[in-house]
Amino acid sequence: MPQAIEAEALTRVFGSKKSKEPLVALDDVTLSVAEGELFGLLGPNGAGKTTLIKILSTLLLPTSGSVKVLGYDVVSESQKVRPRINMVSGGETSGYGLLTVKENLWMFSQFYGIPGEVAKQRINSLLETFGLADKAKAKVRTISTGQRQKMNVVRGFVTDPDLIFLDEPTLGLDVNASFAIRNYIKKWVKGRGKTVLLTTHYMAEADELCDRVAIIDHGRILACDSPANLKRGVRKSSSFTIAASPFAGAEGIGLLPGVNGFNSHQETGRIEMRFLLEDESFIADVVSFITAHQAKVLALAKSEPTLEDVFIHLVGRGLE
Repeated sequence: MPQAIEAEALTRVFGSKKSKEPLVALDDVTLSVAEGELFGLLGPNGAGKTTLIKILSTLLLPTSGSVKVLGYDVVSESQKVRPRINMVSGGETSGYGLLTVKENLWMFSQFYGIPGEVAKQRINSLLETFGLADKAKAKVRTISTGQRQKMNVVRGFVTDPDLIFLDEPTLGLDVNASFAIRNYIKKWVKGRGKTVLLTTHYMAEADELCDRVAIIDHGRILACDSPANLKRGVRKSSSFTIAASPFAGAEGIGLLPGVNGFNSHQETGRIEMRFLLEDESFIADVVSFITAHQAKVLALAKSEPTLEDVFIHLVGRGLE
């Protein structure tokens, strides 16, 4: 199958004025994404995701290694890559506030040389699809953050690229808007040979959308497979969720013998903890740790491994 992305031994090193030690953002990354694939890239902040996307989209040069996008070298043939790709980032503020939604989309379509009538048809259709038709003539500075993000998504698809980079496209959106975007992405890719590289902090989103997922941390690819196969790989571990009253030092659970991965987050009046155990018998040690810190166990549940469990197992912590 033709490859949309081919990266071989890709490395990117940044110099630092504050430190004599260089920062290795990508470390010998080898990765391939087939044409027509919806590919997910998961990693904590600082893992190298943004650096990788910038190189693949010709915005940043690699330090070493080779990269081809849609069959073209991103260094020597960048001008052949750019007309065929597009990018959308969550939370970005692209667009001009004094222009209307439709004017902004028209302007971006013309940057890509889309014929006038084709551009108008695509813009009208996409505005309808994403529930923005009634905002077509509204100044961008007057619409909500969620509406602006949907406009950004429309901007990404209006050029009908062969490869689109979606960096947290549903960040901060409500349930309905997120559903509309995910649904459109699936339909856009299906049967057309179009390719998506998606980064997201929502594990369920990656599980639902992606054909394959790569997990990256400290600039290295730790695993790459379908979500089902990745989850199958940790099925021998026991996955638990515990809710407890708040206490200091919860991260110490991750250091207990038998705990393969640990993640926690605070909620109002409680702390939610998720972890993988080598064996169910170790749950007694976890509960003892909590009670020894004068905290109460509020809820305890065992569940089937999820993509989040795979991530915790490989990275040793959650996304947050």
